[in-house]
Amino acid sequence: MGAEQPETIAAIVAAHRAGTLTPAQTIARTYQRIRDHSDPAVFISLRDEKDAIAEAEKLATKEPASLPLYGVPVAVKDNIDALGFPTTAACPAFAYTPAHDSTAVERLRAAGAIIIGKTNLDQFATGLVGVRSPYGIPRNAIREDLVPGGSSSGSATAVGAGLVPLSLGTDTAGSGRVPAMLNNIVGLKPSLGMISTAGLVPACRTLDCISVFALTVDDAALALSVMAGPDHADPFSRDRPLGPLTQFPANLRLGVPRNGQLIFFGDKKAEAAYGDALKRWTALGATLVEFDLEPLYETARLLYEGPWVAERYLVIKDLLASAPDAIHPVTREITAAGARLTAAETFAALYRLQGLRKIAERTFANIDSLVLPTAPTAYTTAQVLANPIELNSRLGTYTNFVNLLDLCGLAVPASMRADGIPFGITLLAPAGRDALLASIGRVFHADTKLTVGAKGVAQPALAPLPASGADEIPIAVVGAHLSGMALNGELKALSAKFVEATKTAADYRLHALNTTPPKPGLLRVAVGKGASIELEIWSLSAAAFGKFVNAIPAPMAIGTIRLADGRSVKGFLVEPEALGEARDITAYGGWRKYMAEAATA
Repeated sequence: MGAEQPETIAAIVAAHRAGTLTPAQTIARTYQRIRDHSDPAVFISLRDEKDAIAEAEKLATKEPASLPLYGVPVAVKDNIDALGFPTTAACPAFAYTPAHDSTAVERLRAAGAIIIGKTNLDQFATGLVGVRSPYGIPRNAIREDLVPGGSSSGSATAVGAGLVPLSLGTDTAGSGRVPAMLNNIVGLKPSLGMISTAGLVPACRTLDCISVFALTVDDAALALSVMAGPDHADPFSRDRPLGPLTQFPANLRLGVPRNGQLIFFGDKKAEAAYGDALKRWTALGATLVEFDLEPLYETARLLYEGPWVAERYLVIKDLLASAPDAIHPVTREITAAGARLTAAETFAALYRLQGLRKIAERTFANIDSLVLPTAPTAYTTAQVLANPIELNSRLGTYTNFVNLLDLCGLAVPASMRADGIPFGITLLAPAGRDALLASIGRVFHADTKLTVGAKGVAQPALAPLPASGADEIPIAVVGAHLSGMALNGELKALSAKFVEATKTAADYRLHALNTTPPKPGLLRVAVGKGASIELEIWSLSAAAFGKFVNAIPAPMAIGTIRLADGRSVKGFLVEPEALGEARDITAYGGWRKYMAEAATA
């Protein structure tokens, strides 16, 4: 696998759009790599190659600029529904055939991604080691004697080994972060509710989230932006649009544990690697601020010693009763304990958790993000098989508390140890700060100059970010406020600056409203039911943005618009009630073309 071939999502999409590589060629290359890698434990089910190539060829009829994941091959953890594949959760006796895609997979497909297979996992997503599956143990992409990490073992090794540039995992207790470290890739654990969990086999339904594995932070953030957004099919969904990536902040404050609080289980190389990572953050300009890690350790203990084990029990209680031998013995031992918990114990734990959440809130009052080891050490498969529960628990030292405290996380490679074991750090922040973590994590990862994954592929140079003042807010306009149109002067009067012309994602419709002056109404519709609509992005100071938005008359409103490249930005939308007499002008692709035709009519 040569570094001259496009490996990242960004490089693959750019090559597809430029015509130097076709999506069908990329898919064929993926299947060849899977054959060459020759590890039957990575995928539980693999799509027929001809079928996947045929789908890639059909993409040629679509507009590449409107598809942020144009022709990108994706692997999906086999506890997430994808049409055309059984969902097994790594338990053949549990397997079922879904009637439709999970929401996350549906959004990936709508963005031009091609699902090529379902990946192996620790059964029922219970484990951080990747060895608890009847489908075998995927080989760690970096060092074959190490565990691959779990529970998202197949998804992480598929990206680490260069089989696909993007995969979906899940992360309840660290399953999207520990395997990322062990395979030298990026693991993005979004804020809870940001990606819909409709179509996910639950582990702990109140804590589950779908996570992203990629080679770079930018790739992971792009995939997240494609999938993020509320979903009425998921009662735990929250409207948390991913903000834009920004420049590295000038006064970044990173929380580090007090002296003596970190645990490495005697692994001096991991301890030294963490110290080196902190020096790198300081050199990048961050200020390190000590905080008390003990409340986070206490929170972590609640996850498996408290009532949340009962959530895992709920998922498989029928199977435990009817066919207990169908469940992996370690998974069975952990999960069966959930049946013994009382309602009183549950409420006591919830009360304690609320107190710990308040402590965490105070911790973040003067800290932007925590920076912790992703895992305290690494273990071989032989070690874990000899001591399965204790060593698994150790790997979750810095991950188990995260979803209980409603934090977002980003696991980033930090160094390659002299013994060939990868070391990584994880950034953690309160829910909603996903864009901040990506903005600083991308700079740190680039600064390491580490190759990505296991194949010696060089990191690409960081893509430049759109320049804007720290105080400025972008806004998307689709109609009379476009440059040269009737109301553009309102923007210029507020010293707005033109940023770029681009398009929405392909899930909007445009209507001509009966107003004076004429205005369009942009309405978001179901995925695949709309089109890409031309728009412009302007930026305003915070004060000017407030004045501008305050003056907007009904039926116009400001909402979050998803762009063709996966970003989200505030912009003009219309209240649906106003569309009764309005003409659907989506086919014009934008207000400017419609007005040009109207002027000649």
